[in-house]
Amino acid sequence: MKITEITRRWPDHESAMAHLEKVRWNGHVVCPYCKSEKTCTHASKDHSLPRWQCQDCTRAFSATVGTIFHHTHLPLQTWFLALAIMLNAKKGVSNAQLSRDLGLPYKTAWSLALRIRNAMLTDPAQKRLFQGIVEMDEVYIGGKPRKGGPKGGSGAKKSKRGRGTAKLPVVGVVERHGRVVARAFNNVPLNSDRLNAFFSKHVDGASAIVMTDEFGGYRGLKAITTHYAVDHKVAYVSGETHTNTIEGFWSLVKRSWYGQHHFYSRKWADHYVSETAFKYNNRNNPDVFSDLMRHMAGVAA
Repeated sequence: MKITEITRRWPDHESAMAHLEKVRWNGHVVCPYCKSEKTCTHASKDHSLPRWQCQDCTRAFSATVGTIFHHTHLPLQTWFLALAIMLNAKKGVSNAQLSRDLGLPYKTAWSLALRIRNAMLTDPAQKRLFQGIVEMDEVYIGGKPRKGGPKGGSGAKKSKRGRGTAKLPVVGVVERHGRVVARAFNNVPLNSDRLNAFFSKHVDGASAIVMTDEFGGYRGLKAITTHYAVDHKVAYVSGETHTNTIEGFWSLVKRSWYGQHHFYSRKWADHYVSETAFKYNNRNNPDVFSDLMRHMAGVAA
């Protein structure tokens, strides 16, 4: 959705709140505390916007209670603008840029963006098991060590590329012409047991055919699904056996890292990678803004 459309449709907090109420309840207001449908409106303390009152548990509430917007001190229009900016940025947008665009303190923009990324990470529409031909691969995220060590010393080790590096490993599975899921493997080895568990969590092994490279950690997949491997030392494509689709997704992840964020901590890596995955999965969805809004409002898919 375009930024100009956000400001036209929801020019202030009140109109944005009315839209959230429509998305969440669609005219049938339910108390988020006791689930009662016996509700009525009453004026807020500052008389700026009416709030809802439950006639059973007597608690007052608004449409933000129990949602990702709960306890926010920002106007909802600011949330809508942030959501549009993040969805429109194919290679991502940094928290610092979001801070400048919305006129917010950096920590506020960071917190707002983190909640939106968490919604992308937990999107229920992405839970269906993958089927058909899928590709599985891993990538390593991180920067090169400084010359002379992190503090200018003389003991820096040469940075390795690919497997064996100290960078953060991220494992992904993609359906050809379909969806992708990717997760960081922080401080755990990439062995067959963990890779098999990740595969089984996201892929229907009985109906899928998985393509990987020659990495030994994928050999255990033969016990749970149909598995083909391409040896990149010989060729990158052998008929239908290749990992070009997942490599294309990794290019987006890396462009987000190098071009926008430059760094993100291992603690929050899944949120940033999942933002790229969410936009990849909805690349042909003309109403992705509304779909994500429904999830953020707590409406079941």
